Amino acid sequence: MRGLLSLLIYAALFYLMMRFGCGAHMVHGHGGHGRHNEGGTDGGSAKDPVCGMPVEPGQGYTKNQADQLLHFCSRNCLDKFEAEPQRYLPQKGARA
Repeated sequence: MRGLLSLLIYAALFYLMMRFGCGAHMVHGHGGHGRHNEGGTDGGSAKDPVCGMPVEPGQGYTKNQADQLLHFCSRNCLDKFEAEPQRYLPQKGARA
């Protein structure tokens, strides 16, 4: 029983470190590791529709939305987009 309790404590600490410690530096693309898009883009950087940060090829996250490939600097921005995509997508008929 004591071994199981120790395992659960270590598992909880590991989760917290990955969620808020080691993995937390991935917010806004400040990490060199983690899950990145495999395709990247041809040429320059793309713009994150949530925060407006540039996303370099091979960095961050991607999502195909309405036949458009969107690039996100972090999982946090992708989660915000997925919660309210209509907030961040350009409106049809709007001029840029």
